[in-house]
Amino acid sequence: MTAAPRPEAALPRADGPGDAAGRAGGPVRLRGLRGLRGLRGLRRAVRWGVAALLPGELVLAVCLLSGVRVPAPARLAVELAVLALTLGTAVLLATDYRRHRRARPGRRREALLAAVADTVPPTVRRLAAHEWSLSTSMLRLLVRRGPHGVGPGDVPVAYASGQTLAVGVFLFVSVVETVALALVIPWPVVHAVTLVLDVWGVWFVAALHASCVVRPHVVGADGSLRLRYGALLDIRIPAGSISAVRLERAYPEGRLGAVSADGTADLAIASQTSVTVELTAPLGYLRALGGPAEARAFRFYAEDPAAAVAALTAARAADRVTAPPRPGS
Repeated sequence: MTAAPRPEAALPRADGPGDAAGRAGGPVRLRGLRGLRGLRGLRRAVRWGVAALLPGELVLAVCLLSGVRVPAPARLAVELAVLALTLGTAVLLATDYRRHRRARPGRRREALLAAVADTVPPTVRRLAAHEWSLSTSMLRLLVRRGPHGVGPGDVPVAYASGQTLAVGVFLFVSVVETVALALVIPWPVVHAVTLVLDVWGVWFVAALHASCVVRPHVVGADGSLRLRYGALLDIRIPAGSISAVRLERAYPEGRLGAVSADGTADLAIASQTSVTVELTAPLGYLRALGGPAEARAFRFYAEDPAAAVAALTAARAADRVTAPPRPGS
């Protein structure tokens, strides 16, 4: 009895160039996929670890400030966790930086910013940018460096004086509350937590007002308009998007940068606006802390609204005169 012939697929065949490349590339692709999965897992672990560790760091700092004795194992565990997260973040940043450097040869700064964007969550980046802007604004006010973002030919439009009284009253009440609670609360941990939060609140209000002073609205030399509220809001309106500007006092009740039913966004100071800018088409922008919005008109407050309207009208007229003629006109 003769044995049945083996199927053709099971017979040994000569290796061609494609087979050799496939066998060589297979392990490489497999290692690449495993590496990507490992990076994704490390990225998730770092982000969740930071979110879980920040409250623990805050509690540990409060306990140390209040004189509460923290067990040595707890301190060691927190320090090891911080070290592990630092190393994980460094690995992610280095890996992402090398990847973006290969995609952007010769552009180190862009590669670094892209690596940070990949590693750090958007919310954390926005909060860190706001805190940095608040700190630099306070420093700019103290050293009297002048308004931020105002170039040659630009016209600053101040608005901070409209809220000076309200901010002063709020700061006074906050300081009184901080002192009163520091004297009344008997528990060390609660006392330290309350003191830290109250001091940070006073700093935030003062720095926010400082950012409003040094970051005014700006009428650009090219007829554009930049609307701001301190370090929280920054809206750029090109000159070609502005259809009309007028004096108009209004008293909106919405939140900062909120869009009403008719498509108007309000940047009110002390619950009032004094200038209205209408647009040729809806303009998208980011509200405070990054919420997207779109508006067809903007109302904002200016200390001297007549001067703001005159400066914007003159800049737009000058831009139309100096603009090159369109083809066929």
